[in-house]
Amino acid sequence: MYDYIRYSSPLGMLTVAAENGALTALVIEGQKYADRHLAGEGRECETPVLRRARCWLDDYFAGKNPDASALPLSPGGTAFQQAVWQELRKIPYGETESYGAVAARLGSSARAVGSAVGRNPISLIIPCHRVLAADGGLTGYAGGLENKKKLLRLEGQSV
Repeated sequence: MYDYIRYSSPLGMLTVAAENGALTALVIEGQKYADRHLAGEGRECETPVLRRARCWLDDYFAGKNPDASALPLSPGGTAFQQAVWQELRKIPYGETESYGAVAARLGSSARAVGSAVGRNPISLIIPCHRVLAADGGLTGYAGGLENKKKLLRLEGQSV
C-alpha cells in the first residue's frame, strides 16, 4: 500500500505517492501511464516525505529552483529506465537536452531513451519535460504538450 497526497497545480491536479519513505510517483491527472504508476491500493495521508514533496512543488511553481536531490526517490522500472531517469536528473533547471544527447551518454538509441522518458513515474522531479527532439522541437510528453510548454516557460525557456 502506498500513501499519497493530491496537489492543485497550474497543470491541474497532481497525485504524489510514496512508499517506505521515498517518492514513487508524481502524476498529472489524465497523464499517460498514470494507472501503472499508481497501481494497487493507496491511502490519502501526508507523510513526512510527502510533506517535503508538497513544499518542493510550492517552491517549483513559485518559479524557484528547489533542490530535487533532497527528495528520496524510488521509481519502479527496468535497469535501463533507471539509468535514463538518473540522466534526466542531471539536466539543470531551465536547460534542455535532446533525446539523442541522453542516448549518446548511455550508449543507446534516442528511440529507447524516448520510451523510458515517457514512462517516467515521477514527473517534474525527474525532469522529463526538459528533453526535446534533436531540432529543439517539443515531442511526446505523457502529461500533454501544453503542460510541457508551461513547465519549460516556468523555467525560463521560450517555447
